[in-house]
Amino acid sequence: MSDTDTKRVALAFSGGLDTTVCVPLLEEEYGYDGVIGVTVDVGQPASEFAEAEETAEALGLEHHVVDATEEFAELCFDAVRANASYQGYPLGTALARPVIAEAILEVAREEGCTGLAHGSTGKGNDQLRFEAVWRDSDLEVIAPVRELGLTREFEQEYAAERGLPIEGGDEGKYSIDTNLWSRSVEGSELEEPGHVPGEEIYEWTDAPGGDTHEVEVGFEDGYPVSLDGEAIEPVELIEKLNDLAGGYGVGRSDIMEDRMLGLKVRENYEHPAATVLLNAHEALEDLVLTKEERAFKKRVDHEWSEKGYQGLVNAPLVGALEGFIEETQTRVTGTVTIRFEGGQARPVGRESTYAVYSAEAASFNTEDVTGGIEQSDATGVAKYHGFQERLANRVIGANRE
Repeated sequence: MSDTDTKRVALAFSGGLDTTVCVPLLEEEYGYDGVIGVTVDVGQPASEFAEAEETAEALGLEHHVVDATEEFAELCFDAVRANASYQGYPLGTALARPVIAEAILEVAREEGCTGLAHGSTGKGNDQLRFEAVWRDSDLEVIAPVRELGLTREFEQEYAAERGLPIEGGDEGKYSIDTNLWSRSVEGSELEEPGHVPGEEIYEWTDAPGGDTHEVEVGFEDGYPVSLDGEAIEPVELIEKLNDLAGGYGVGRSDIMEDRMLGLKVRENYEHPAATVLLNAHEALEDLVLTKEERAFKKRVDHEWSEKGYQGLVNAPLVGALEGFIEETQTRVTGTVTIRFEGGQARPVGRESTYAVYSAEAASFNTEDVTGGIEQSDATGVAKYHGFQERLANRVIGANRE
């Protein structure tokens, strides 16, 4: 067979049980002549790359590692401007998947692959997020675990029979996904909604205590740009805040999450930096945006978050939403002081030259203010306020007598 006839597939490769089992299956069940493993760096621990590289070497697998941390951090900061969260927690895994998918697609094209593959199951969200990117290409998309109906038990037995380089497929009792922005933990006894997890599930956050600490976060056009007055690049800023805020127990979520396929699952998350930056950003918006802008932006942010959760950050709707976000963020420049206290990241101070605020107008101790507003001017407003409601109540009462 000539090189032009060789079928090669690029596999999203972690070195774990699912993706390791996928390597021989892609050759035996799908007829591929070669598999390329692609691991994309979005801020995982070094141990995960070591595992992937060791497993790839043992398999004789061509292995590519792509650094996408900066691209991912930029998307996370776009999410900050959109105050993006899903059912109460900052988006992490959801934002990482399109970045990973794009990187794998690029490698696949460079290497002349005819297919793309992932090891996601048919019950989770990741299959949809990967394929939303890949199905816009002309390459075949393969999901062996989903398409072959593989179970964890089958994969473990298959790995043992084939002598695949994993220790019986035992990767620990929890399913953990880590990136720069968040760490998720699920599985085992955590699947029981009534189970109270112990401290052992947490790595990024210490148990909240009585100590407090304050930091000042600087923003320009809605983007975080400094910490305690020092300019800092996105990746470093996130890493520093993860370490600092995590030490005060900031950024834990334990939720019942509604997946895209309709399943309700119990998820535990850690996201110290994300919590700090989102809280600080929203506090600054509260200072510089008008009431109407704040109310409308909540709707815009919700829609952005929904598309972000779905892995559709490149959807036309997102582009339209970001047009509004971009306009509002031209005034979201200033600083916010955040206090770490009792596991919370609480805004305790904010400053901006764009503040829609006048201390003189709001103070109880001043009378003459810019604009000529006086306390007595509110008398007419007070008379009209509630007039229709009072009239309606009188009419209703009269007709009931």
